Amino acid sequence: MSQWPSTKAKRVLAALLSIGWVVKRQVGSHKTLSRPGWEDYSFAFHDKEEIGPTMLSKLAKRTGLKPEDL
Repeated sequence: MSQWPSTKAKRVLAALLSIGWVVKRQVGSHKTLSRPGWEDYSFAFHDKEEIGPTMLSKLAKRTGLKPEDL
């Protein structure tokens, strides 16, 4: 079983912001996030959209997010 729970995009974005990511720019629902030492990440989810464990795992590899951050 995955250690990642399905989570709303709004909660994931809040967790990313709390670990040091900032919204660099936004066009519609597409947000480009930046953090020193990391490549920019394009966060393209609507707030109420549910993000599943597989996508969260992929997102975590690119952003440094951990399950306990949620």
